[in-house]
Formats: sequence, C-alpha cells, structure tokens
Amino acid sequence: MIYLSQLLGNPVYDLDGERIGRVSDLGIATGEVFPRVTALAVEGPGRTPLMISWRKYVEAFDEDEISLKVIATDIRFSYLQPNEVLVARDLLNKQIVDMRGMRVVRVNDLKLSDTSSTQLRLLGAEVGVRGILRSISPALERLVCRAAQALGHPIQEKIIAWNYMDLLERDLSNVKLSVSHKTLEDMHPADIADIIERLDPRLRGQVFAQLDDEMAAEAVTELDDDELAAKLVSGMEDAAASRVLSEMDPDDAAELVSELDYERAEKLLSLMGVKDRAAITQLLGYREDTAGRIMTQEFVAVSNTATVGDAIATLRSLEEGFESVRYVYLVDGEKRLTGVVTLLELLTHDKDTPLSTLATTEPVTASPEDDQEQVAKTIAKYNLLALPVVDDDHHILGIVTVDDALEVMQEEHEEDLQIAGSTAGVSPDERGGLLGQMLTNEMWLFFWAVGAIWCCVVAGALTGDYLAGLAVAVALPVALRTADDMARYAINSHLEYDEGDDNAPTLLGFALKGVAVSCVFAIVAVLVMKGVEGIIDAAAQGGNPADGVAQAKLIDSVTDVLLAGFKAAGLTCVVSFLTAPLYLMALRKRDRSGNETSGSVMRALALAVATLVFVALVVCGFAGSVG
Repeated sequence: MIYLSQLLGNPVYDLDGERIGRVSDLGIATGEVFPRVTALAVEGPGRTPLMISWRKYVEAFDEDEISLKVIATDIRFSYLQPNEVLVARDLLNKQIVDMRGMRVVRVNDLKLSDTSSTQLRLLGAEVGVRGILRSISPALERLVCRAAQALGHPIQEKIIAWNYMDLLERDLSNVKLSVSHKTLEDMHPADIADIIERLDPRLRGQVFAQLDDEMAAEAVTELDDDELAAKLVSGMEDAAASRVLSEMDPDDAAELVSELDYERAEKLLSLMGVKDRAAITQLLGYREDTAGRIMTQEFVAVSNTATVGDAIATLRSLEEGFESVRYVYLVDGEKRLTGVVTLLELLTHDKDTPLSTLATTEPVTASPEDDQEQVAKTIAKYNLLALPVVDDDHHILGIVTVDDALEVMQEEHEEDLQIAGSTAGVSPDERGGLLGQMLTNEMWLFFWAVGAIWCCVVAGALTGDYLAGLAVAVALPVALRTADDMARYAINSHLEYDEGDDNAPTLLGFALKGVAVSCVFAIVAVLVMKGVEGIIDAAAQGGNPADGVAQAKLIDSVTDVLLAGFKAAGLTCVVSFLTAPLYLMALRKRDRSGNETSGSVMRALALAVATLVFVALVVCGFAGSVG
C-alpha cells in the first residue's frame, strides 16, 4: 500500500535517468468502483505543468521516485479526459460525504493499492489524524504512532472506501464517482439535512441544488437551524423557492417564511397557488410560539352521523403526501368538534358501526393562542399522537402533531441548556476545545486574574507596595465564587418554575431571601475575621520580644492587608446577593420577549460586577490608609 502524500513531490526520471520534473498530481478514471490511476501530472522545468499517460509511460514507482519507460524526447503529452479527476486537486483537503456513515468528513490523504509493479488503484480516503501527520512528515507519523502505542492508545487509520464516498466540490450530474454508491436522492431527508449543516457554507448551495423540489422541501424541514434554512431558500431563484415552499407542510412553510425578509417573503407567497398561500398566511396570523403557529390544517374530519365505512372511504380518497393520519375527528353541522376516533377503532369494528358510538366525546383540545410548550406538555401528559386546536366556538382549526411537539420540547430543552450554560450536546468545535470549556466552567479564574492585576496596580499607585495588592486579591475568589453561585441560583430558579406557576418565587420574595442570606453571610464573615484576627494577635504576643518591633509591625501590616481583602470580599458577596433579583427579572423579561439568553453571559456579567465592586472597595481601602 502507498499513499498519495508519499508520491507527491517525488522526482520523475526518464529511461536515461534524466530528471524531467516532480510529481504534482495523479489522474483517475471515475467510472470504476476502485478507479485506476490513468494519468501522471508532472511539474516540469520552470514549473511547467505536464500531463502524461500512466499506463503508457510509467515503468516503475516507489516512495522515492517514478521511472518512465521512454526517454524524454519520446514523451507525448496528453490532457485530462472528461471522466477523469485529479486526486490532489479535486479530493485532497476537500469535504466529502461518507455515504455509509452519513456524515461529512475532510480528506487528509488518499490510500492507493499497488496491485502490480506499474498499476495503481485508489482504495479510499484517510480522514483521520494519521493522514495529517503523514502529509507533514512520514517520520512524524511514525514517531507519534509509536508514542501512542507505547501509551496504550494506538492511533488507527480511518479509511473510507472509495465506493462509499461522494465528492461535493464538483457537479455531481457530470462526474460519476462510483458505479455502486448511493446518490443524495437515495438518502433520507434527515441525513441530507445533517450533511448540509456540516458543510462549508460555500458548498451548501451546490448540494442543495442537486435535490428536486420534494426532496429539497423535506430536507429544509429537517434542518435544525431556521436561519440556515432561510439562507438556502433565499439563495434560490424565486420560482424554485416558491415551488419548495409549496411542497412543504403549511406549518413548516410558515415557520420558514417568517425567517425571510418581508419583501422576499411577499414575492414567494405571490408565486404560490391560492390554496397554499392561504394556508400559510393564515398560520402567520398567529403569534410565534403558539399552538396556532405550529398546527397543521391537514386533518380528517367527518360528520358525527358517519359510519366506520364512511370514514374509511374518506381516508382512501386522501391525496398522496397528505399529513400522516392518527385520528378521525367528528364535527356537527356547524363544523364544531364533537368527538375523536382512533384508527385502531376503525380497523376493529364493522363498517356499518356509527362513529358516534366509538368516539371520545370530550377530547382534550387546545386554543390557537396557547403557548406551544404548554401544548407539547399536554400531548405528553395524555399520550396523544395529535391534539386538536379549536376556537372559542369549538370549531376545529387544525391539529398539533406529536412530531411538532417533540421539536418544541427539544427547542425548549436546548434553550434551557443555553441559559444554564451547559455544553451538553454541543460539539467539541463549538465548545472551543479544552480552553473554551475551562473558561466556561471555571470562569471565575479568569476574573480572579484580572482582579488581582488591578489590585496590584492600585496598591502600587497608592502605596508603592505591589505585593499588598496581591495579598488583598487572595480573598477575591471568595467573592467570585459567591457571585457565580448567585447567578446560577437565579438561572436555576428561572428554569425550575414558569413565571405563572403558583410555586414560582416572586421578585419580592427572591429579594428578601437574598437580603436574609446576605445578612447571615455577613455575620459569619465578621465572626471568621474576628477569629482570624484573634489567632494572629495571640501568635504575635506569644512570640519572642527580642525579635523587635519591626517584626511586630510586619505582622500587623500583613494582618491588616489580609483582613481588608476579606472585608472587601464579604461586602462584595452581600452586593451579589442583593442584586440577584435583578438577574431573575432580566431572565423573565427576555423570556417574555422571546429573546434567547446565554447562562454563560449572565454568569460573566455577575463575575464582572463582583470584580468591579471588589476592586472599588480595595481602592477605597488603600486610599483611606494613605490619607
């Protein structure tokens, strides 16, 4: 086996041993499961690019050089054929789709099979760290692999076979990479959406353009990022974008249209059919995050005088692609909801059985203005597959399906995690690696370093003793950890209770609790400081009087500085407790406005306030001592 990285840059010699250039690339024919190398790209004298036939001219090759079977003057140069690609140019360091794992990866190296002395075939792509190390230096790869092996954590190759690869940089309609691999159209829309989300932004449109209207609509619906979906649709021509919206369920299309610019949304809606446009605009009339916004108007309703046979006939007449049916809803002559019948009951009863005898006559319903999270909780509470949405007169307007409820609960869960500052479910790249995680989880360390520097600057400017500032900063972690805990407590209180819950703490109650805790903390802090001061005084009095006055003054000075630091920390903690209601109020206000809030940002704000208060108290303390 040999790798592309081991061939690139190697010298190329003719039959007489004369060097004609160095290897710059290899060409392959793409119409095979494991394609043969068909062309050799050479960088000749003066960086002149040359292309020659591999089969016709290459005599032998290894990791050090390539030898030709003719002299330089007998070489006839060729061109890349339509069914050929250059592996280094078109594959190396490019993103590909692993069709077996349904994921996007980056090609770090390419593995070749030397099936004979002169023939090479492309086996697959190396997408692991070994490919990166090998491209830097084969010796580095061997060194790192041996070290990892010695530590009991060997680094394995990560090879994706060529027949499981799909190249995204080129036009898939013109370049057939494999005779046996799946195409994008064969994949599930959720897999396509996952691949699109992982691609570089410049490649997303290229992949999306390969999908027909129906598949594009389904893939857009599966995207987790609404802004990304809006960007993809915005990048399409008006007619194509309008067709995609028409293929989507009305609730999904309404959600997407709400993310578009007003003028763009109006343009796309005007190009749609009257029925589709009316369904979308009706949903857009409801407020965001309500049942009316997420309900679908595709449901089956029959007269409350109908029989099982009538309901089955109605189901058989539904158009292809109709929203999945879970229940049949019974309505009276004025279209008011009177009952619900499950599909199982239709299948287990005679066709002449009246539906009214099978129906649940007082079904659980929702109002179109109900909060979508509460609707999702109702569906979970009663184990429903769909929840009817009715107006004040009990006319059925639509249904919220269980899959929409699951999406709502997932969104709410992710928002709660964001507010709580959790990194669960977040990729390592998004977390920023080890340093990013440390700054998030142990944020107070950063503010301690900043606060310590400022204390030293203040002490040096006012007293000329920089070490005094460092001694004062010893107490700063107490204030910072307390501020961090206070912010977390406010966040957890917000997450644990909805604002309208009977058990939810009021701002006044939360404030009083903060005052009570701060008073207790202040008393404990005073007692601790008095105890420390007493211990130090006792130690100083028990010392040897012969040591002189200088040592006593030094002890008094250090004691005063340390106690000043802990006094500043104690007062800062009291301020943190007293300001806790402000953070809870801000969280609730932003939640009512529908704005997202980062728990990490909230904690950082609390730590910044604590640091500023502590430094301000230190400044006052040193200024008073100088005065």
